[in-house]
Amino acid sequence: MAVLKLCRSKLRHNYNHIDQVLRERNIDWGIVTKLLCGEETFLKEVLALGVKEVHDSRVTNLIAIKNMAPDVQTVYIKPAPKQSIPDIIKYADVSFETELDIIRLLSEEAERQNRTHKVIIMIEMGDLREGVMGDDLVDFYEQIFNLPGISVIGLGANFNCLHGVMPTQDKLIQLSLYKQIIEAKFNIEIPWVSGGTSVTIPLLFNHQMPKGINHFRIGEALFFGLNLFTGETFEGMHDDVFELSAEIIELNEKPMIPIGMLAENPSGESFEIDESLYGKTSHRAILDVGLLDINPKYLIPKDDGMSVVGASSDMLVVELGVNEQNYKVGDVLNFNLKYMGALSIMNSRYIAKEVVE
Repeated sequence: MAVLKLCRSKLRHNYNHIDQVLRERNIDWGIVTKLLCGEETFLKEVLALGVKEVHDSRVTNLIAIKNMAPDVQTVYIKPAPKQSIPDIIKYADVSFETELDIIRLLSEEAERQNRTHKVIIMIEMGDLREGVMGDDLVDFYEQIFNLPGISVIGLGANFNCLHGVMPTQDKLIQLSLYKQIIEAKFNIEIPWVSGGTSVTIPLLFNHQMPKGINHFRIGEALFFGLNLFTGETFEGMHDDVFELSAEIIELNEKPMIPIGMLAENPSGESFEIDESLYGKTSHRAILDVGLLDINPKYLIPKDDGMSVVGASSDMLVVELGVNEQNYKVGDVLNFNLKYMGALSIMNSRYIAKEVVE
C-alpha cells in the first residue's frame, strides 16, 4: 500500500516561520485545513502547533476539529448551504457569507441555539467566484448589521481561486477602503479585513501589503512553502511537508514506445510515436498507486533520474532509464506533491496516512 507521510518537524518549521512574519506585523491568521479532508491524525498535528483559528470548507471537518479542540475558533470558508445551517451555527464560530437570505436564516438558527454567529462578508474583487459586488455592499450591510444572533466581524476577498486573478496592492487597498466606507456610514467598527491568503504572502514580503489588511487564511504556503507568484519555494521554508511513498510491484527493461495500433486509452489520452525512440529500451517500474488516488501531473519525483510516464486506475508507470540506483521489486519510490495532488491523496481511502518526525 502506498503511504502519504506528514513530516512533523517541517510542518512546525513552516508554521513558526509564517507566524513570526505575521505577528511582527500585528496580523491575525488561521490555518486552512481543507487539504487534510478531516484526517484526524494530521489535524491533531496542526492543532498541536498552538493554532487559535482553523478554516475549513466542510462541516464534517469542523465537527472533528471542535471535538478535538473546542476552544479553537472554527471558520466555514464558503457561503452556507441551507441544509447545513444548523450544523454551521453549532460547529462554525465564523462563516464567509454573500447571500442576504442565507444570513437571515443563520440569524434565526443562531437565535434558536442561543448563540452569536460571526460573519465575514466576502466581496467580489475580480476572480468571479464568491463575493458581493462592491456597488451593492452598503445596501447589503444595511440589511444585516442589526440581525439578532449575527455579528459582522470582517470583510474579505479571494484571489486566484477560479480565473487566476492575482492580488495586487491596488486591489487590497480597495478592499480596505470598503471597510472604511462601512465604518463611516454606520458608525461601527469592523475588526478584520481578511484579504490575506497564501497567494498574497509575496506582497507581504515585498512590503506591498496595505496596512488595512489585518487577517490571513493560510494553507498552501504552510504545507508546501510555495510562492504562487513565482512557483518557487519561499526562502527559509520547506516544500516537502508531505511525501508520497509507493512500492515497485513490477520492474522490467521495456521498449520506450508502445507496439501496435494506437487508440485513446481509458483516460481519453492519445499518444504519438517518437520515431527516434525505435529500438531503444528503458527500465520501467510499475507502482502501487493510480488515477483513483492522484493525477500523475501533480507528482514530483524525488529521484531526478526518474520520470512519470502515466497512470491507469490503480497503477503508475515511471521510467528509470538505465536504473542507476539499482531499484528492484519491493523497493519504495518517493515523491513530493503539488497541492491538488495532496488533496487527491488525502481523499483516497486506499492510501495510508502517517506522521513522521
